[in-house]
Amino acid sequence: MASTRFIMLLIAFIGLGTLLEIYTYRGLRSRWDNWRKWQRVSARSLYFFFLGLGILSMLMMFILGNYFSRATLNFWFSFTVWNWSIKLFLSVFLLIDDLRRFTIFGKRKILSQKKGEKISRSDFLVKTGAVAATIPFLGLGWGMLAGPYRYRVYSERIKLPHLPKAFDGLKIVQISDIHSGSFYDKEAVQKGIDLVNAQNADVIFFTGDIVNDKAEELEPYLEMFAQITAPMGVYSILGNHDYGDYTSWDSEEAKEENNRNIRAAHGKMGWKLLLNEHVYLEKSGEKIGLIGCENWGKGFHKEGDLEKAAKGCEAPVKLLLSHDPTHFDEIVKKDFKDIDIMFAGHTHGAQIGIETGGFKWSPISLRYSKWAGLYKEEEQYLYINRGFGFIGYAGRLGIMPEVTVMTLEA
Repeated sequence: MASTRFIMLLIAFIGLGTLLEIYTYRGLRSRWDNWRKWQRVSARSLYFFFLGLGILSMLMMFILGNYFSRATLNFWFSFTVWNWSIKLFLSVFLLIDDLRRFTIFGKRKILSQKKGEKISRSDFLVKTGAVAATIPFLGLGWGMLAGPYRYRVYSERIKLPHLPKAFDGLKIVQISDIHSGSFYDKEAVQKGIDLVNAQNADVIFFTGDIVNDKAEELEPYLEMFAQITAPMGVYSILGNHDYGDYTSWDSEEAKEENNRNIRAAHGKMGWKLLLNEHVYLEKSGEKIGLIGCENWGKGFHKEGDLEKAAKGCEAPVKLLLSHDPTHFDEIVKKDFKDIDIMFAGHTHGAQIGIETGGFKWSPISLRYSKWAGLYKEEEQYLYINRGFGFIGYAGRLGIMPEVTVMTLEA
């Protein structure tokens, strides 16, 4: 079933991309022969360069993909997105022009006007579209060049009326979605780890997706992430990518061994992996509850059992680590109203978007109503980390990799 769904999505992906290529090519070809030589040569050269890059990327991903690492495949995928994003911007203006031409044609028919001159494309709109296409050309390129490791600290302060006095001012640092198999610059990753430690957290939470698919992806970074420490410990959970569902295995036993190795890696780094269970954070004779749930996501892997994880947890404040934010709306806020804050990740904020002042938008908002930052419903909070790493698009544009600092106040 899963393989059939993947094949159908792949066919749709390639089919829509092919239609986009044909549409933009025909639109450009109808005008560029009339342009000045330098304009015509520039337009043709850029179009065929990105067409060739897109075709090469598709071949590398779907024909020769088994010969490349996930980090390399991320770049081939990024080149495909880069190519089609440029064409998509251009096609918007071509579509506007087609609607203009269709309107003129319809008006002639309705008014029974004699056939006049052929309704040609607007040179202005085509050129405007070509200029507009430089936005994804420059933006996505810059995002790959400068965005993947531009770690940013996001700070929040939350007042919890029932927080024990001993925990007033508790500093929590959260990271999420490391996706170690996507990294290609260890020095840059080290800077991110140094930034985490520089926050001087009391406790650190990691909310899932430590790899893309396989435990071996983490091996070059085990010692580096083992540097992340806090006086009250580092606690972690699994995300949907940590179950090996997105790659092929020789056998079910191989997949299970991979999952065991991923779990063991948390211990090697000194992180306490919570698997549908809870622990207590204790200070000066007082305590708060920390619940760790395996992945539970609407439309994704569902190993999470919050009822099991929370059973017997008695504390004035309860914090939940759960990878997928849909868990909050679907389960937590309905059936577990005694959970004060849920920490999640998963969305990455799509790694592309706009955050300026009070305005925040990303294409991921079309899929998730809650996708980055702090949310509150009644007396419960949800915080969604934008991710430490990246996957798919090998960059970040507008949505930077995140280190969260949350301070609790009584």
